[in-house]
This record gives sequence, C-alpha cells and structure tokens, in this order.
Amino acid sequence: MSNPALLVLYGSQTGTAQDTAQRLARQAQRRRLRVRVMPLDDYNVADLIAESLVVFVCSTAGQGDPPDNMKNFWRFLFKKSLPVGSLNQLDCVILGLGDSSYPKFNFVAKKLHKRLLQLGACVLLPVGLADDQHDLGVFDCRLFTRLCLFCLFCDRLPSTYTFHFLDDMQEKEEVQLRIPMDQTVPSQSHPFPARMVFNRRVTEPSHFQDVRHIELDVTGSNIEFAAGDVVMMRPCNAPEDVQQFCQLLKLDPETRFTLSPTDNTAVPARLPQPCTVRHLVESYLDIAAVPRRSFFELLSTFATNELEREKLAEFRSAAGQDELHNYCNRPRRTTLEVLADFPHTTAELKVDYLLDLFPEIQPRSFSIASSLRAHPNRIQVLVAVVCYKTKLFKPRKGLCSSWLASLDPAQGDVYVPLWVKKGSLKFPSEKETPVIMVGPGTGVAPFRSALQERTAEGKTANILFFGCRSKSKDFYFRTEWEEMMETGFLTLFTAFSRDQEAKVYVQHRVRDNGELLWDLIANKNACFYIAGNAKQMPASVCDALKEAFQQAGGVSAEEAEQMLATMEKTGRFQSDTWS
Repeated sequence: MSNPALLVLYGSQTGTAQDTAQRLARQAQRRRLRVRVMPLDDYNVADLIAESLVVFVCSTAGQGDPPDNMKNFWRFLFKKSLPVGSLNQLDCVILGLGDSSYPKFNFVAKKLHKRLLQLGACVLLPVGLADDQHDLGVFDCRLFTRLCLFCLFCDRLPSTYTFHFLDDMQEKEEVQLRIPMDQTVPSQSHPFPARMVFNRRVTEPSHFQDVRHIELDVTGSNIEFAAGDVVMMRPCNAPEDVQQFCQLLKLDPETRFTLSPTDNTAVPARLPQPCTVRHLVESYLDIAAVPRRSFFELLSTFATNELEREKLAEFRSAAGQDELHNYCNRPRRTTLEVLADFPHTTAELKVDYLLDLFPEIQPRSFSIASSLRAHPNRIQVLVAVVCYKTKLFKPRKGLCSSWLASLDPAQGDVYVPLWVKKGSLKFPSEKETPVIMVGPGTGVAPFRSALQERTAEGKTANILFFGCRSKSKDFYFRTEWEEMMETGFLTLFTAFSRDQEAKVYVQHRVRDNGELLWDLIANKNACFYIAGNAKQMPASVCDALKEAFQQAGGVSAEEAEQMLATMEKTGRFQSDTWS
C-alpha cells in the first residue's frame, strides 16, 4: 500500500508563510508522507476536487488582502458560480500567519476557512491563527505543533538541489542586469533595471535618522502607476557580508556552478545557469535576516562538535524556545552571525543544502512618492534608513534601506531591479471631492504622489496633515508644500513634536481642526486617508477624528463610530500603514 499523500499550499508575501509551509512539509516527509508543497497560484485550483488532504498556510497582506502569490486562487475560489458541496471530498486544515497589531488580523485565513466550509470541505481542526506579536513569533501555535509532530532528533533529509561546480578554465560569463527589449510590463519574475538618477539625504546631518529621497529612471519600461501605488525592489547583501559568508564556508565567490533538483522541484528562475557563488550569496540567499526555528532544525543535523550540537538541539526543541528568542529574536541576530557563533558546525555544512538553509531574499515595497504627470519616466521614493542598537555590538541595519543608501550614482551608473504593483490607496476622480491626508514622517510619500497628480489635474481641495520631529531637521518636501499653498492647491497643517516642551502630533492637529473636517466630510463628501507607522498613530488619528465628529457635528460616540465604519466600507476612509 502506498504512503498517504499531503498537499501543502501557501500564500506568502514576505516569505514567512512559505518557510512555515516548507517546514511543515519536511516534518510530514519524516513521517513517510508523500508531500507536495507549492504557492497557491502555481496550483491548478480546479484539481482541489480530487485532493484528499490539503494544508493551507496563508498570511494577510496590506489591509486584509491576500498575498500576491495566491490572488488568482482567491479570485477563483470566490466565484459565485462554484456549486455548494463541490469540495465535499476534501479534508483540510488552515493555518493563518498574522500580526494582531493590524486591525484585520489573519483576515485571509478566516475568510478562506469560511469559504471552504461553504464549498463543503471538511476542516479537520479549528483554524490556526498564529500571531507575530507573540513572544515566540508566529510559530508559537498549538495547531502548527500538532501538525508538524516534531521530533527532537531525526535524520537529515536529502537536499533539494545538487551543486555542480564548473571547470575554472571554462569561459566565464558576467551576471548582468539587462534591459529587456520586449514590450512586457516588468514583474517580479522580470524586473526592470532602473538607473538611479539621484540619492539625496533629506534630513539634517545632525539628525539621528537618515532619510533618502531617491529618483529612478524607468524610461522604456512600459511602467505606469497612479497615486497610492507601490514600487517593489529586491535588495542585495552587503559586500562585506558576502565576503564573510564565503570565508566561513570556504567558498570561492568567483566559482561557477549549475543546479539540478533532486526531485521534481524547479530550479529557481532568478538564478542564471551557470551562476557564480558571488551572485548566489549577494542577490539570492537571505543571510542578513533573523533566522527562523527551521534554520536551527536543519543546521543541527550537521553538528559534530559536542557543545555546538547540544546548544543547537536546545534551540530546536520546544523547551528551548525562550532561550532561542533571547539569543536570536530579541537582539535581532542575523543568520550570518549565527554561522560565526557555530564555527565547527558551519565548517561541516554541505554546499548542496544552501538553498534549504537560507531563504530567498524577499522584495521590499515602497510607496511611490511622485507622479508621472510631474516627473515623466521617473519613480521617486522616500526611504528611512533602518539602523538601531540592540545588546549586540554591531548596529542592526535594514537590508534594503541600507543597500539603497549605499548606492551612489555620482560614482557611475547604478541600477535597481524593480517593478510596480497596485497599492491599497485609491483617490477620487471627481474634481470637487476634497481629499484629507494624514501622513507623518515617510508616510507622506503616497500623498506627495497624490498631490502632484491632483495639482496637474487642477484639483484644489487638498488638505495635508504632516508631522515630524523638527521643522529644521526632517520637514520633508517643505519647499514643495509652500509652493502648493501659494498657488492655492494645498491647505497644510503641521505638527513638529520636538520643537516645544509639550509634544504635538498629527492627531492633535486633527482634533484642533474638527470644525473644518466635519464640514468637509459631512457636507462635501470628503475622503480621509492615513499613511505611516502602524503603532499608535492610526488609532490615535481615528480617535481624534471621532472626537471631531462628536464635538463639531454633535453626534454621539456610537454614531461617530458608525460614521467612520461607513466611510471605510464606502472607500471614503482608507489607510496604508506598516510596522
């Protein structure tokens, strides 16, 4: 009798759900299950009626949206023409990965669970709602533990790929970004190499935060976008990290290789064949990320040094998760630093397992801060360079923001692979509809795009609430706002939180201007937008807006709450926030 089969389908935006799905699949393989694992959009959804056991692992993107690699599946599954009971042969389990600091926590998993039940599927366990806010991260989920049936000690599975190193005497080909000659629109699989035009620091040199205004030339790309859309970029690892990685694993960065899969897995499309070790480490392997528990599970199987083996066994065990959190997650220790901490085990690593150990570098998204109407063939972004201290000696750096900040077009041509996708903010087409925008810090980026677009269209009913620390240090685009005010295209309210003894934030300015906001929203059908950090700001602004409704409009607290909910349902209240 053949072994039972399991299908693991995932929808992943940042790679967490993909890692979880692959980890689950490995555990199932150790239980002698035949396993397939793939993104939802790579699977023919019509075949679901013939499946017997499926695990769905999905994250939630944006404001309750499905991840990009499950959107086609999502559209198909929610077709009204699908008959009730069409999946009555299917047994399944749903695991959602979310963040409870967002209002639509695990929205996709909850909605998928409800829809599968409507179609007659048998859901074997309560939907799992893992939370990234938990001390141990999304993996602290009883459902996930039950599914994976963890073993403390197990044999190492075969690698997914085999490396075939080529003779040094063969002609070497340099891996370069090439501008595509066809007319296809750039995408994740075919990004456009945009030339960097400028990279300017827009905060005062004395200011603690380095923020960059960057312009990229997309001439010939066929890229089009509107206000609220986002540009996607996939960063590279720092040269010093690439060098250290190759030294630790005793790899020559100039060596070329080809990959062959050990099963039916396709070779990653982003890796050229042949490929250099340098290109693999620099552009593909995410060695600067904080490693997940699955990394320690696989790493431990290579350990021969007794002390290192004992420590790795602790990190992979259920009982050792507090210790792992304190070692790795709390100080934000990178995968590369872990390798340096376990030199004997690192020396034992087999190169064939590199793509099993290290996930692919995931693309980062940035709100586009310009309009094609004002800057034809250009994309501009506003990037805060992430750099902070933990208990570790070396400051922690954001991979993409640090990479972008390091690029200097004054030293020669620099190219950034990118593509554009639709954002969550949509602005009204009606000329007379007022637009109220609250964008502190770099949250102002999509509103600059909107203001440039609306100014070009002659739309004057624009209100912007902007906040930063100091008028003299981080007042982004000040000159532009002043010009728009002089020409009658902008009403601006500012909050400089550190320029006086009592801190003043954008929510205070919203509260101070309650009469104006009530008139615009209640009498002129205005739309209200929030963009920026997802911590306290969005909730505080919403509270201030509801207070304005009550005080200026004379409505009750319940009526103010209902009014805001109605605005959200009808698209007159929109937010784009990030953590």
